[in-house]
Amino acid sequence: MSKLKKIGVLTSGGDAPGMNAAVRAVTRTAIFNGLEVMGIIHGYQGLIDGDFVELETSSVANIIQRGGTILKTARSKEFMSKEGMQKAYDNMMRSGMDALVVIGGDGTFRGATEFTGIYPDIKAIGIAGTIDNDLYGTDFTIGYDTAINTVMDAVDKIRDTASSHDRLFFIEVMGRDAGFIALRSGIAVGAEDILIPETESDIDELVEKLENGRRHNKTSGIIIIAEGDELGGAYDVSNIVKKRLPHYSIRVTILGHIQRGGRPTCMDRVRASQYGYHAVNALLEGKSGVMVGIVKREVVETPFAEAVKHHNKVRTDLKEMTRILAI
Repeated sequence: MSKLKKIGVLTSGGDAPGMNAAVRAVTRTAIFNGLEVMGIIHGYQGLIDGDFVELETSSVANIIQRGGTILKTARSKEFMSKEGMQKAYDNMMRSGMDALVVIGGDGTFRGATEFTGIYPDIKAIGIAGTIDNDLYGTDFTIGYDTAINTVMDAVDKIRDTASSHDRLFFIEVMGRDAGFIALRSGIAVGAEDILIPETESDIDELVEKLENGRRHNKTSGIIIIAEGDELGGAYDVSNIVKKRLPHYSIRVTILGHIQRGGRPTCMDRVRASQYGYHAVNALLEGKSGVMVGIVKREVVETPFAEAVKHHNKVRTDLKEMTRILAI
């Protein structure tokens, strides 16, 4: 039998659709197993401030379909100090919490690693919640599927305008360090080209492709650009192209934080529920310092150190496919 009596659950870093579904799954699985659950408001900062709320089954009713996170989220520099961690630990001891389920990205897991390293009596299990889908140890993170569907829906609407006015749209999506959102959504919308941080972007090749398309009466188009691309964001790239191809009518759209919001898709709700359920079971089995994920449809546990050290790699062969399909 597990000695656990009370667990805390928090969401940290950028919000992602499906986080609420994970909180719901953690809460109800824990209660089913006889545990008490505390919701920690504003992530690690809430641990420092002692901003806790007791969660019951009714507390997480009617949230599975909601975007964002009912627990709020924040990034806390104070938590990364010894003084901040001491405050967090003292608050956990006063509240009777034995363990944590942390939902977030690599920064969240680094924080949990440092914290449990200093205070090994605290157990921690991680759930991958980030729209970027760049965490090692899971095929898909919470929020990714919703984000790419949000981008797809927005770009489908933009293409209607592009076609009606013979315009070339440069559309910037999130992805400062990873191009997963740009690549998958770009394929889904039939983009003429996709620029991502993981591959070298050739402006001459892009210009030639657009010119070739124009020779074949292709007078409108969609270029998807991850914000972290080496050529810069959508405005930077569009300005270069505008100088080279002044005859094109060019527009820029920055999708921005629209990609973080909205109702989670079915896939994100199901995955988040699975992650939350298995996170609690991992704690009951005495495990700690691992992230719960799904690889090839099987639930796996990846040590925090590996999850933050390595990153999922984009399939660059998909870019070649895009080039062929965009002719």
